Amino acid sequence: MPGVRTRWTRRGAVCAAGALLVSSAVVTGAGAAEPARGGVPVGDEGTVLEWKPCAGEEQRGFECARANVPLDYARPGRRTVELAVIRRRATDSAARAGSLFFNPGGPGGPGTVGLPALYAKFPEQLRERYDIISWDPRGIGESTAVRCFDTAEEALGWHARVPAFPVGAQQRGAYIAAYADLARRCEQRDPELLRHVSTADTARDLDRLRGAVGERRLSYWGISYGSFLGATYANLFPHRVGRLVLDGNVDPQRWMTDGPRSEPELPTFLRLGSDLGSADTLGKFLELCGRAPASGCAFSAGSPSATRAKLSGLLQRIVKRPVGPWTYARTVSEIRGGIYRVTPEWATLAKTLQTLWEGRAPLEPAPPPGPLRYPGFEQLYGVLCSDSPNPGDPGRYAALDSLSTARAGDLGHWWTWAGEPCATWPARASMSYTGPWDRPTAHPVLVVNPTYDPATPYQGGKAMARELADARLLTLHGYGHTALDNPSRCVGRYAVRYFVEGVLPPEGATCNQDTPPFATRTPTAGAAAGVHRAPASRWGWERPQAARPCPLTLACPRHSFF
Repeated sequence: MPGVRTRWTRRGAVCAAGALLVSSAVVTGAGAAEPARGGVPVGDEGTVLEWKPCAGEEQRGFECARANVPLDYARPGRRTVELAVIRRRATDSAARAGSLFFNPGGPGGPGTVGLPALYAKFPEQLRERYDIISWDPRGIGESTAVRCFDTAEEALGWHARVPAFPVGAQQRGAYIAAYADLARRCEQRDPELLRHVSTADTARDLDRLRGAVGERRLSYWGISYGSFLGATYANLFPHRVGRLVLDGNVDPQRWMTDGPRSEPELPTFLRLGSDLGSADTLGKFLELCGRAPASGCAFSAGSPSATRAKLSGLLQRIVKRPVGPWTYARTVSEIRGGIYRVTPEWATLAKTLQTLWEGRAPLEPAPPPGPLRYPGFEQLYGVLCSDSPNPGDPGRYAALDSLSTARAGDLGHWWTWAGEPCATWPARASMSYTGPWDRPTAHPVLVVNPTYDPATPYQGGKAMARELADARLLTLHGYGHTALDNPSRCVGRYAVRYFVEGVLPPEGATCNQDTPPFATRTPTAGAAAGVHRAPASRWGWERPQAARPCPLTLACPRHSFF
C-alpha cells in the first residue's frame, strides 16, 4: 500500500500567504548570445535583477525580483514571460562564496513559497556562505502562470466536485469528464503558453538567472522533480555545471521515455515506481508504529501485523461508511501525504488515523484569514502533461488502476489516476530535452536519496547516478521524501564539503536521519535558525488530532506530485 499527498482536497479554504512579491523591475540587454547544447541561443549577460524586500509576511528577510525571459527560446525576439525570483542573502557576507539556486520540486512548485518554508533546513554553513535563490518556474505561481479560471472561488468550486481519485464506474466517468473539461478551459486561455512550460524551457530560464547573478557556473540543490530539472540543465549546459545536488531523484529515462509525443504502456508515476515506493514506505510506517507504544504512535495496535490489519480494516470500513467528509479516497490521499515527512507528520498521521478508527472526523482547520489565494492545481499538469508521456486513452486507466493496486495496495489508486488528466491535456512541449543524459560535465554531480522515499524511490537515485556522466550517490538510510525535508546532519556535512570544497563523499557513503520515526521529542529547526514560519503553512504547522491543514494551493507540497 502506498501513501499520498491528497490531490488537493478542499478542506476549508486556501492559505492566504499574503502578496508574494512587491513590484520590481528587470532590465534586459542584448548580451552576446551563446549557443546551448539544446540547439537554441542563450544570452544572459544583459539581464539585471532589481531586488527589493518581499511583501509576504512569511518572506521576512527575503528579497524579491522579476525577470523577463523569452517564451520561446527558438524565437527569442517574440513574446516574453515573467519569472518571480526570491533570495536570502548569505548571513556571513565576509565569507560569501556565491549563489546557490534551489528548486522545491512539484513539478511546478513555487520557489517563492518553497524557499522561505525550507530555508531553515539548509545546513547552516551553506546559509552563511551562499545567497540562496529560488523562483516560480514559468507557468507557475507568481510568474506568468497557467490559469484556467477567472477567480480562486471558481477554481475551488470546480475542484470541490472532483474526488482525489474515482471509486467505481460512475465516479470514473465523472472524473474523466471533469479533467477533459479542465483541458478545454486551459486551451481556451493561453494555448501558446501551454506549449512552452517544459523542463527544458525552465532549464534555459535557470541558465538566464545564473548569468543574471553573475555566476560563471551553476550551484544548485534540486529536490524531487527538481532533480530532473538539474539533470536536464547538466546535459543542456554541461560546461556550466558547478556544484549540483540532486535529492530525491526522478529517473530521467523513465520520465521522458521516447519523448512527450510517444504513447507509453504505463503513466509517468507507475513507470517511476512511485506507487511501489509509497507502498514500501507505508509498510515501514505501519511496522514502526506497531512497535511503538500508543504514546509514541497513536494508531499502534501493539504489533506490526496488528497495526497493518487495523489500517486495512479502517479503509474497508470507510469505503462503505465515510466518516463525515472523510471518504475512502480522501483518507488514502491523506495517508500518501502524511508519509512524506517523518517529523512531525508521521505522528500527526497516526493521530488522524486513530481519530477515524474511533469513528470521529478529524478536526478541520479554520480557514486562514485574508482573501482566497488562487490554487493553481492546473499548473502542475501544464508541466507534467506537456513534458512526460502518459497513455492517451482515458479508458485504459481502469485497468492500470487494477495493475497498480495489485502490486502496491490502496495507494496505487492515487498514483494511477494522477496521470489520467494528461490523456486529454491539449498541449505537448514545443521544445523538450529527451537525452542523452551522460554528457560530460565540468564538475561531478552529487546524488542523494533516502532508502524509503515514498515518491522518488531509492532506485531512482541509483538510476540517476548511473545515467549521468559523472555522479556519486550518497545513500540516506531513512524514510520520507527527500533528504532536505527529512534532515540528516551527516548529509548536511557532505553537502557543505561538496559545495564549498568540491569534494564528493567516498564511494558507497551512507548517512542516517537525525530524528527516528515516532520519537517522543522533536527538534524545532526553524527556531534554531531564527527563521519565521507562517502558521498556516504546510511546513512546520501541526494541530493535534486535526487533519493536516495543508491548503489547496501549489504552495503546499501535498498538492503536487513530488
